[in-house]
Amino acid sequence: MTDNQAAFPIDHLPLCGVADAVALRIKERSYNYQELNHRIGRLAATLATHDFTKGGRVATWLPKTELACLMPLAAVRAGLVHVPINPLLKAAQVQHILADSGAKALVTSATRKAQIDAIASAADVILLDEAQLLGALDLTGEVLPPLPADFDTDTLAAILYTSGSTGRPKGVMLSHANLSLGAISVAQYLHLDASDIALAVLPLSFDYGQNQLLSTWQAGGCVVPLDYLAPRDVIKACLRHGVTTLAAVPPLWVQLAEQAWPEEATATMRRLTNSGGALTPTLVKTLRRIFGTGTDIYAMYGLTEAFRSTFLDPALIDGNPTSMGKGIPFAEIMVVAKNGNEAKPGEHGELVHAGPLVAQGYWRDAERTAERFKPAPDFSFHGGMAVWSGDTVWRDKDGLLYFVGRDDAMIKTSGNRVSPTEVEEAAIESGLVAEACALGRKDERLGEAIILFVRAIGEDDEAGLAAHLKAALPNFMQPAAYVWLEAFPKNANGKLDRGGLKDMVPQ
Repeated sequence: MTDNQAAFPIDHLPLCGVADAVALRIKERSYNYQELNHRIGRLAATLATHDFTKGGRVATWLPKTELACLMPLAAVRAGLVHVPINPLLKAAQVQHILADSGAKALVTSATRKAQIDAIASAADVILLDEAQLLGALDLTGEVLPPLPADFDTDTLAAILYTSGSTGRPKGVMLSHANLSLGAISVAQYLHLDASDIALAVLPLSFDYGQNQLLSTWQAGGCVVPLDYLAPRDVIKACLRHGVTTLAAVPPLWVQLAEQAWPEEATATMRRLTNSGGALTPTLVKTLRRIFGTGTDIYAMYGLTEAFRSTFLDPALIDGNPTSMGKGIPFAEIMVVAKNGNEAKPGEHGELVHAGPLVAQGYWRDAERTAERFKPAPDFSFHGGMAVWSGDTVWRDKDGLLYFVGRDDAMIKTSGNRVSPTEVEEAAIESGLVAEACALGRKDERLGEAIILFVRAIGEDDEAGLAAHLKAALPNFMQPAAYVWLEAFPKNANGKLDRGGLKDMVPQ
């Protein structure tokens, strides 16, 4: 079976579970797979009554409600393309996404409607009220069936916008094959099954968050969406629902690791997954102490442009806590040296991802598409179009990958290229700080000076941290200044906002 033969229309996911097995727990209600499929069909039929052009875009700006969970599947069943908008984004960002995507409708709640009447008018979109759409699902009426099995899975299904930390958000075009193969891949390597209960705390507009929904349904399991206000809310939900799978990004893992976890909240946990930044050895040890050896810890690396690229076998994480692992199913991961050849073990090169998980480019942006989506190198097995990540990595003799840094984030100081990650990891390993971020500041003598932002564990101890770094790092990697923060800025997906920190660099 080829990769494309394994793909299926993404709205077929509700057919993967046993009809009477619980698929979704939302607030005080639960829906089994038969009900899930019915409600998706009813929502698709309701959307179809608006007579949108086939392939038209419909956007959602919602928290993790039932409608937000159904829309990725209902929109495509109605012949539309789904554009989820992170609920934390502000009006100007929403307006940009609506205008850029050409969305003809925006699904939102009455509480948000007052904020966006002017935006909707400017963007020429129809506002669809969430409560009214939900009400229609409980009424008798037309139910659209799943798309035919021979449907062209290269058809566009969704446009996911990047978080926009490095400029205006870009719309990444994802096909049915991208989404369904991504769900199959993750369900396979995480060993998900029908008994799993996933707590969905990440935004559904984030590829990592949306895939948790889709991969759990691919395995026939249950998803429990949660909009949390504090880390303790996550712990309470794990306890209440008997959660087996928890996905987060590093800043949230740091917060969760600082909490007291009752044994009952960890007893059912089978796996923790991390993407959107690297885990540190200290954090891995802390999570292992909290959850024990019976819980697998999955370190992963991904790109919105190719969804997910690598994962580390959890059996290896204690001995290789900083590794990105190897390619996931359906992904060909290459390390390309500067001369265009495959990098040798230990040699730095650019991570390049080929295969059927590669997205279709950026929506209506041929220039930026051409910069990132280029032909795979000559030695590629898959060939075709590949994502050239701009990330520098290297492989060890066993084939495990290690992240060095983004080309555009490397700090050029004293004639050396310094990886911010290396400085940050060294700071965290001091045991004096919980979070760290290294940035460059223009300097006439050095080219760039290293500025290290940190959040203390307990009291600030700059002298102790400086002494640790002097022992751990060479002179050219020493920070020129430290900035101590009470909290780090985060972007809408919960990841560290380096752009926000750049504005705080002392001059």
